[in-house]
Amino acid sequence: MQTQLTNAIKNTAHGQEAESILRTCVHCGFCTATCPTYQLLGDELDGPRGRIYLIKEMLEGNAVTRKTQVHLDRCLTCRACETTCPSGVEYGRLVDIGRVVAEQQVQRPWRERVVRKVLRMMIPHPQRFASLLRLGQFMRPLLPATLRHSLPPRQLVSAWRPVWPGARHARRMLVLEGCVQPAIAPNINVAAARVLDRLGISLLRADKAGCCGAVSYHLNAHDEALDFMRRNIDAWWPHIQSGIEAIVMTASGCGTLVKDYGHILQHDPAYAEKAARVSALCRDLSEIVAMEDLSALASANQKQKIAFHSPCSLQHAQQLPGVVEKILITAGFELTPVPDAHLCCGSAGTYAILQKGLSQQLLRNKLNALQSGVPAAIATANIGCLTHLQSQSSVPVRHWIEFMDIL
Repeated sequence: MQTQLTNAIKNTAHGQEAESILRTCVHCGFCTATCPTYQLLGDELDGPRGRIYLIKEMLEGNAVTRKTQVHLDRCLTCRACETTCPSGVEYGRLVDIGRVVAEQQVQRPWRERVVRKVLRMMIPHPQRFASLLRLGQFMRPLLPATLRHSLPPRQLVSAWRPVWPGARHARRMLVLEGCVQPAIAPNINVAAARVLDRLGISLLRADKAGCCGAVSYHLNAHDEALDFMRRNIDAWWPHIQSGIEAIVMTASGCGTLVKDYGHILQHDPAYAEKAARVSALCRDLSEIVAMEDLSALASANQKQKIAFHSPCSLQHAQQLPGVVEKILITAGFELTPVPDAHLCCGSAGTYAILQKGLSQQLLRNKLNALQSGVPAAIATANIGCLTHLQSQSSVPVRHWIEFMDIL
């Protein structure tokens, strides 16, 4: 694709990156075949190719309108288009740049600004989020049906088992506790620590590490997101210096961003090198477990039928399709078939809140596919997907590592 970016944009880091990405696009349209919003809406501007043209026009100095912003907002950033693109267009990075440019030139309606600000004030802060969640759970009987369904039930850490194994192994790894996961599903990281302990790995927690920065980053508050990233790097750095083997992500959405720290902070003189080191150490939990001898976890009697929902952040962004599925099969679970497994469930971070209509359509489609094989439960690898699916599922939804913890 030929480009004529304005000099004001072309000479910036974002402009140079955007131009490089735009020039790899060959207009083939293969991306539209796997785009969830294009399939629902049938509008070229609600598919990757159309959005790429909108971004190109913005960067070339054409007027940016509210319509442009709406089409960019509707993108899930699921990155299924990247999996199918024969030219290797880094669409996810391009749309992040395009959204920032649109945000700078188009003022949102005040209601949208308020909602986005509240999301940024609450979700990335674990204590604030936990307090709000507990209040909502306490008031659940008084809430409208739609809110009751979207509010996750309270999960307590199992009291009859060791909560978190001690650091007794030579192999040591860090885990990101995250922002919403400790409040919504505290058993996930506990299960990960127990499973890795059985595999000879001690899982450690770092004080002062928290939100990965994804919420702020994808709501176009990049400076705020960078602060979260730098804070995590500072919290992890002493452990990195002491020789930890990896930084483990139990939420694939967080892993997607942390693996990109090196790229995002590449122009930061104080953090570029550290960020690159963090990204190099970052591993999804499935990458760790898949490399170990699973004979200690396998159960000949375990034949539970489960459906696995592979989050977009796992299969498309991190390009790890089939890894969790292989682990579960090796452990003795029977996986049911899932039609159109490449399509997004509609969670996509804050998308389920900001684009509720589209999100609910995608959720219905995804649950129909997941439940078509009549599984006893659904497994997934991302807290956002788990919460979203759980809100309407007729069977239990849990993180896949929790299934491994019961073996």
